[in-house]
Parts: sequence; structure tokens; C-alpha cells
Amino acid sequence: MTQSLEETRRDLVLASRILVNEGVLDGFGHVSQRHPGDPERYLLPIARSPGMIAAGDVAEFTLDGDPVADDGRRYFLERVIHGAIYRARPDVAAIAHFHSADIMPFCLTGRAFRPVTHVGATVGYHVPHWSAQQAFGDTNLLVATREQGDSLAAAMGRAQGVFLANHGAVVVGDDIRSMTFRAIQLCSDARLQVTSAAFEPITRLTDAEIDASGAANLQPHILARAWDWWSARVES
Repeated sequence: MTQSLEETRRDLVLASRILVNEGVLDGFGHVSQRHPGDPERYLLPIARSPGMIAAGDVAEFTLDGDPVADDGRRYFLERVIHGAIYRARPDVAAIAHFHSADIMPFCLTGRAFRPVTHVGATVGYHVPHWSAQQAFGDTNLLVATREQGDSLAAAMGRAQGVFLANHGAVVVGDDIRSMTFRAIQLCSDARLQVTSAAFEPITRLTDAEIDASGAANLQPHILARAWDWWSARVES
């Protein structure tokens, strides 16, 4: 059932606060959702720390990143990430960009990621890497132009996320709950891999295990259980 615009704004705010509370976002990063009534638009907060946003801070943008009703407030430069992925991926309905310390070892080294836990399987077989340096030379590492956003989206391809060299990560979902679940589990799985490195070799999931576990953990009742728990932690 299609959500109302009000419900979408509410869930976007809640997802942002959940991801802050779970250590995925901090003072930086952002979450978006595709507009529930118009797939050619998306919702993204104004440039404000994600733990501080309210429903009134959620603005509406075209897929080119233009505000539908520009009221003079400051917008994220990196909103081009969201527009580029929504243009390239009709299946995507929610996106998070973040810089959690848990995933940074993969961003700094280019090391391949493959899930090691059943909940981490929701991330998929792998997370590709994208480098602003390799694609555009010396920059400030922000993804701030349409060309950069399109390059990032192309590197992600059909994957559920992408690592940005020396910067952070992007994770997607076909709804806000699956994206939130996936972002949290990517960070958790990455942390486990780094802390288990002293006990190499690490046993990673097979393709069949990733398929089965990923599907099992993305079922609506599983996502609802996790969402309720994370929401209660935010609201307590």
C-alpha cells in the first residue's frame, strides 16, 4: 500500500534518528526516500545534522537535484548522490550516505567485502568500491556534481551499496526499513570482520547462504521487529 507524503516524511525522520542512534550516522550523512506519489522526485532533509531533523526539515527534489520549492534554506551538496541513484535504479526507494568508522577500513584499503553473518547477508554478495581520485583526480572528496554522482551510481551498478574511497559508504533499499536494516548490518558485519582479522581465516558466507539468509531477513515481519526495536531505543 502506498504511503502518504506525511507518513513518508515521518519515516524518513525516524530512519535518520535510528541510524544516528545505532552508530551509522553522526553529525554528518543523510537519508532520502523516493516520493511516494511521484517516482521522478525524492525527499531529503535540508543540510542539518541527521539526529536533529524534524518533518518540517524534509524538502522535495527532482531527480536532477533541484528543490521543488526553493525557500532559501541550505541543501546538501551531496544530494546528487541520491538523484543519480534514483535515476539509475528504479528499484531503489531509499538511500543512506554515511561515514561510520566501522566501514572506513574497507574505504581506506579497498579490501573486498563479503558478508560473514546471516543478517549481514542482506547487503548481498559484495560491495563495490568507487574512488573520486581515480575518476576525477584531486577533489575535496565530496560527491557534488551530477557527473560525480553518475559515476558513483555506475560503480554501484546493481549492488546494494558502494564504498567511497577515503570517504564513506552508500546503501540502498526498496523501502526505508530494508535500507535501514541493511545500513546497520553493513556496519555491524564490517566491524566483526575487522575485529576478527586476528583469527584469520574468516569463514564467509557462500552465495547460496547469502541468497537464503538475505531473503529471510528482509521479510516484512523481520523488518518490522527490528524497526520496532530500533524505534523504541530512539524514543526511550
